[in-house]
Parts: sequence; C-alpha cells; structure tokens
Amino acid sequence: MHSDKILVIIGSTRTRRIGPRIAAWVAHIGSQAIGAQFEVVDLKDWPLPMDDEPGIPALGGYAFEHTRAWSRKISEAQAFVFVTPQYNWGYPAPLKNALDHLYQEWSGKPAMIVTYGGHEGSKCSRQLRQVLKGLNMRPVRIRPGFRLTLDQIKANTGAIDPAAQFGKQEKKVRKAFSQLQVRLQRTASRRWWSWLL
Repeated sequence: MHSDKILVIIGSTRTRRIGPRIAAWVAHIGSQAIGAQFEVVDLKDWPLPMDDEPGIPALGGYAFEHTRAWSRKISEAQAFVFVTPQYNWGYPAPLKNALDHLYQEWSGKPAMIVTYGGHEGSKCSRQLRQVLKGLNMRPVRIRPGFRLTLDQIKANTGAIDPAAQFGKQEKKVRKAFSQLQVRLQRTASRRWWSWLL
C-alpha cells in the first residue's frame, strides 16, 4: 500500500477558504487509516486558463506547458480525494476546469469525494460523482459531507478546526478510505494481470 500515492485535491481557490485545513485533516486521517502516501494539491497553485487547450484532452498531445505540468502531477497518483465546497448547489469552476484539462491521467483510477457547505455539499457531491464517472474514474460509494453553520458561512474568515467541528464524521471518513483502499487493491490486481497477459 505504501507505494500508492494519493493526491488530495482542494477544490476551492477563493482567498478566504477553509478547504486547505479540511484537506490536511482528511489527508491525516487517510494516512492513519490506510497507510498510503498522501499529498495535498491546492488548485490555487495550478492556475489553468479556462478551457484553453486547442485539442481534445482525451487525445493527449497538449499544446501548453501548464497542461503538461498538470498532466505529470496527476499521472503521479494512483487515486484521488477531492475536497470541495458546494457553491450554489454545484462545485467550483476551477475544479471542473482542472478535471476537464485531462482525461487519460484520471481514467481508471479510484476517487473519493469529501464535501462541505450549509447542506453538507450533497448536491455538488452527486454532480462531481457523475463527472468522475464520465472521466472513467471509480468513485467510492461513501461520500462524507461536513455541515457548516450559517454564521460560519457569513463570517467567511477561513478559520476552522476540522477535528473539533467534524470529529463525529471521522468514522465515515475512515469507512470511505477503506473503500478507496479496496479499489486501489483491485486496480493493482488488474494491472498485474494485464502485465501477465
């Protein structure tokens, strides 16, 4: 399991956001739960212009270095955890853009979705799951969602203690990681059999 690298991708790029704190907490739980190598990836550090590649991502052959760099980063991982807020019942545009820049690099890999918002992010979770399946990814069934209070949303300070506020959800997060681990093992088995054939 230790050879499997999992990228935890922060879906929000807003200035005052809680995504980095939640992503770090989720990665910490994951490293304890399944012992894989985790890396948090902040989309704010990967400014991809909106839909700027002239070609179809599924065909590869990227024209721009920022896309090639993103391709290399995503290719490093065997699985992904998407940590995203819900904005107006959907997930943020930078996350969709980051997904749509590539195809083969995502294809066939397991994924886990963690959302947060006033309604736990359930609507954006369903939308994101559908898009991941469209990319031929293998999202796990359990999708943890964290509820924010109206006061927290209005304050918009970017400050939060995920372990204190969402600690009751840790068991569900661990169950989701268990499912991710099973998907990783099955993916590794398929790679091994295809190599033999």
